[in-house]
Amino acid sequence: MDARPLGLTVGPLMFPWTKERIAEFYQRLAEAAPVERVVIGELVCSKRLPFYEDVLPEAIERLQRAGKRVAITSLALPTLMRERDAAKELFRSGVEVELNDLSALGASDGKAFTVGPLINVYNEATLGFLVQRGAKAFCLPPELPFASIEILSHAAMTLNAGVEVWAYGRAPLAISVRCYHARIHGLSKDSCRFVCAADPDGLPVRTVDGRDFLAINGVQTLSHAHVNLIGDVKKLAAAGVASLRLSPHSGDFIALTKLFHAAIAGEISAPEAFARAQKLAPQAAFSHGFAFGAYGAEPLAAG
Repeated sequence: MDARPLGLTVGPLMFPWTKERIAEFYQRLAEAAPVERVVIGELVCSKRLPFYEDVLPEAIERLQRAGKRVAITSLALPTLMRERDAAKELFRSGVEVELNDLSALGASDGKAFTVGPLINVYNEATLGFLVQRGAKAFCLPPELPFASIEILSHAAMTLNAGVEVWAYGRAPLAISVRCYHARIHGLSKDSCRFVCAADPDGLPVRTVDGRDFLAINGVQTLSHAHVNLIGDVKKLAAAGVASLRLSPHSGDFIALTKLFHAAIAGEISAPEAFARAQKLAPQAAFSHGFAFGAYGAEPLAAG
């Protein structure tokens, strides 16, 4: 099967950045990032949304004017009635909706949608069921190995759907009802004082012997290492993957999108792309994640 050109998607911002920083980020993304699609909105914690929701309409309009497809994400773990009702409002917005919790499926009312990485699409039957319900594209869970990615990519193509792979950023591993950030600071979830804002890329978690292990982001658990598949773009394209997902983090993220674009176009070699990515994120430990690594946190070295 012939390889298709890989596209680039910027996933939703998972971290509690300030409103001003979020507005500036999407402005720069619209003006300078060579990506086809941007997913926007609150994925992790509904308590964060009121701090920046008023900048989203302008951000969506700006991105669309720049020729980028925009989707709004649903919340990953709705626990309150108002959070469940919010999914209905997303489908009334007229903007593409990305589901990251199956409870939002009932709100689609026959409308098309895309599926985010927090929904467990592990096999062809699940993929086919969601296509029947209106799914047009899937960002696969980051814990899938390459063999599964290849199978699901080919299955999606037969159903006129596309598959996206988590290609950069700390991988989302779990969502909990309990807020870890609040608990660490001796606070409850209801009176958290938004202490997660002090860690704009997540709070590192170490083992008892001091080794880097995970990261926490409010109610979310993430990998410590940043998944980085910039050296694997040819293999992913050959497997039928339609798009790569890049997750926003601190640093020059716009330059990172350009670097992935150059790697996809074959303008730079895999070792050079990796080395330049490391310079853009010197604080990050890179891994192949579960796609190509012997284990999810296996360190990734240049070359």
